[in-house]
Amino acid sequence: MAYKDLREFIKALEDRGLLKRIKAEADPVLEIAEINDRVVKAGGPALMFENPKGSSVPCVVNLFGSFERMKLALQVESLDDIGREILEFLEPEIPTNIVEKLKALPKLKKLSDFLPKTVKHAPCKEVVIKENPSLDAFPILKTWPEDGGKFVTLPMVFTKHPETGARNCGMYRMHVYDAKTTGMHWHMHKDGAAHYRKAEELGQRLPVAVAIGADPAVMYSSTAPLPPDVDEMLLAGFLRKSAVEMVKCETVPLEVPANAEIVLEGYCDPGERRAEGPFGDHTGYYSPVDEFPVFHLTCITMRKDATYPATIVGKPPMEDCYLAKATERIFLPLIKKQLPEVVDINLPLEGVFHNMVLVSIDKRFPGHAKKVMHAIWGMGQMSFTKMIVVVDKWVDVQDASEVAWRVGNNVDPKRDVLITEGPLDVLEHASSIPAYGGKMGIDATKKLPSEGFTREWPPDIEMSLEIKKLVDERWKEYGF
Repeated sequence: MAYKDLREFIKALEDRGLLKRIKAEADPVLEIAEINDRVVKAGGPALMFENPKGSSVPCVVNLFGSFERMKLALQVESLDDIGREILEFLEPEIPTNIVEKLKALPKLKKLSDFLPKTVKHAPCKEVVIKENPSLDAFPILKTWPEDGGKFVTLPMVFTKHPETGARNCGMYRMHVYDAKTTGMHWHMHKDGAAHYRKAEELGQRLPVAVAIGADPAVMYSSTAPLPPDVDEMLLAGFLRKSAVEMVKCETVPLEVPANAEIVLEGYCDPGERRAEGPFGDHTGYYSPVDEFPVFHLTCITMRKDATYPATIVGKPPMEDCYLAKATERIFLPLIKKQLPEVVDINLPLEGVFHNMVLVSIDKRFPGHAKKVMHAIWGMGQMSFTKMIVVVDKWVDVQDASEVAWRVGNNVDPKRDVLITEGPLDVLEHASSIPAYGGKMGIDATKKLPSEGFTREWPPDIEMSLEIKKLVDERWKEYGF
C-alpha cells in the first residue's frame, strides 16, 4: 500500500531502525552537512534534526542513502522489478479480435488508475501565508564552505509549457538570495529550462510552484529522466500503485502534490538573470558561478507541523548516488528494449552518473561494441556520458575490479579506443567548452577474426567443476 506522505515513510524508516533522531541543536550552516557526510560514508541511517538552529521546523536528511532505504521507499524487493513492470505496460498489444480487446481492458484500466487527480482539500494547505511569505522560517542548508549561500536541495519544481500546457516536475537546486528570492538552476538541457525559454520568447512570466517533501515515489519521480511529454506524476502513480492527488495553488495556475510538507509559489520573469553559485556539487567539485533565472516567492502553504527535507551532495558515495542507481535499474529494461544485445549496465558511483558507463553485451558481429557506444550516446540523458566501457556478456559489470581487469588485458589502445565529440553534462568541468567536448569508448570485448584479429585469443583460467566440487566437499577437512 502506498505511503500517504513523507511522514508515513519516515515512520516506516524509524520502525525498522533506519532513522536516527538528533535532539541536540545543530546548525544548518555546514554543521548538519558534516554530520550527514560522515553518516552517509559510514552507511548510516536517515537523520532527523529536531532542533535546527534558527528554525522551529525539523530537518530530515539522508532519506534515500542506502539500497535498503531506496527499496523501502519504492516498496519493492528488487529495484529491477520496477523496470520489468514498466516494460510490460509499454509492450505493444494490438488486439485483433473481441476476445483480445477484452483481455487488454484490465491493463488499460489499471494504467488509468495511476493518472494524477485533482482534489479540493489538501494537507499542504493547513497553513497559507500570502502576506509577507519568508524563506527564513525554514532550516535551509549551506552544505560546503565555498558555497555561495544556502540552497534548497530537494525541491520538486513544477512548471507548465506556456503553449502546450504539458506539466514538468524536476529537481533543480535553488540558491537562496534573501527571504523572497532564489536562483532557479535550470540547465540548458532540462525541461524546466525549455518551459522558461518558451515563456521568455513569448515575453511572459513563467509561473512556478515548488513542493518540498512528499511521499517517496513522488520525490523520486521528480529526478527521473523522462521524455518531455511524460508527466512525472504519472510515473509516481505507477510506482505507488495509486493516483497522486494534486491540489491547485493559491497564487499561480499550477497544481502540486496534496501531501507535500511545504509549497513555495512564485514566478520567474523573462530576461531576469542573477549570479548563482558556487555550489559543492555531486561531482565532488564546486560548480562555478553562472547566470540563472530568478524565482520570486508569492505565497507559502504548508502543513502545521511541517518537516523540511534536504539532501547533501559531494564526493561519492552520497545520498543522490542511490537515487541514481535506482534510475539505472528501473530504466535498464527500457534500454534493453532498444538495444537487445545489452546484458547489463553499471553507472559506477565514482562516475557520478554521467561520466562513465560500464556495459556488457552479447557480441555477435564485428564492430558490435562500437555500435552500442554510438547508440548509448544517442539515447536521452545517456548522451552526456563521457566514457563507455563495453565488455562481453560473461563479464559482471557490477564488479568494477573485473571490468578493470578485462580492460587491462583485452584492450589494444590503438585499435579499441574510440574518441569522438558531443554534448556533455553542464557540470562537466574538464572540457574546454562548457557542455561540449570529447568522449571515449573502450572496447574491452574478446576480438573476433572478422574484426581482423588473426592471433589465438587465450581462454580464461578456470578450475574444473569436478575439482571445485571436491574441494567444496572437503573444505572443513582442510581445517578451514
